[in-house]
Amino acid sequence: MFYVYPTLNTEKEDLRWNVPIDDKKQQEKVLNRAVLYQASAFATSGKVYVPYYRQAHLRSYSNLKNGGEQALLLAYSDVKKAFEMYLKKYNKGRPIIIASHSQGSTHTKFLLRDFFDGQPLQNKLIAAYVVGTVAKPDLFKTIKVMTKPNETGGFVGWNTFKKGYYSKKGEDYFKGSVTTNPITWNLDKTTTLEQYKGFLYSNNKIYDKALKIEVTDGLIWSTTPKFPGRLFMSFMKNYHVGDINLFWKDIQQNAELRTNTYLKLKSNL
Repeated sequence: MFYVYPTLNTEKEDLRWNVPIDDKKQQEKVLNRAVLYQASAFATSGKVYVPYYRQAHLRSYSNLKNGGEQALLLAYSDVKKAFEMYLKKYNKGRPIIIASHSQGSTHTKFLLRDFFDGQPLQNKLIAAYVVGTVAKPDLFKTIKVMTKPNETGGFVGWNTFKKGYYSKKGEDYFKGSVTTNPITWNLDKTTTLEQYKGFLYSNNKIYDKALKIEVTDGLIWSTTPKFPGRLFMSFMKNYHVGDINLFWKDIQQNAELRTNTYLKLKSNL
């Protein structure tokens, strides 16, 4: 499994466009935030590879013409080189899960295009979880949106908001984007509390039967999760930061299912 982490450099006082790979503060964020609460969901499905890369500062997205685009391209160049090294040294011919969030998904869309789309390596793709970004269904030529929980070889994605709310960028910003149901993994538009398997909270506990969702055009609308000390979330409208760990257990079980399905299909060939 190859994981590309989200934007972790958001401090306004940090004037750098890109974070050096050896920045200890950012390394700690990668390990104690991104890996712990996102990449860990895939650890039961295979080995997890998380390359450090010179991630672009959050301001890059709102300043594309003034240095942001260059910063993002530099970040992707690192991800691309890291993936090439992963294939050369560590993959050893094994099937692959690609997972990413936010800025990581910005880079992963290019990664899938450059290495998998319409290419032999697509046969090794178990699934791509491209979360927290705008991804249209026709983004790729041959990598399709998966609409069944045991489907393989395609991609899924979603963006999470509190029920009834939209992005500050406008009600239409996410419209038309792939919106996978991260609980049932099919075309269901709503879920029940009983279907929800659980999220991983900062106390390292998993809370099941804690939320319901509604799939809208481009967005997952979630009820306020039920867990101790949840008052602060009642004020949040954008659940982007929790796109993955809100569905941690659901993702873990789905990744296992897709992996086992892939391996079974290949063994029968």
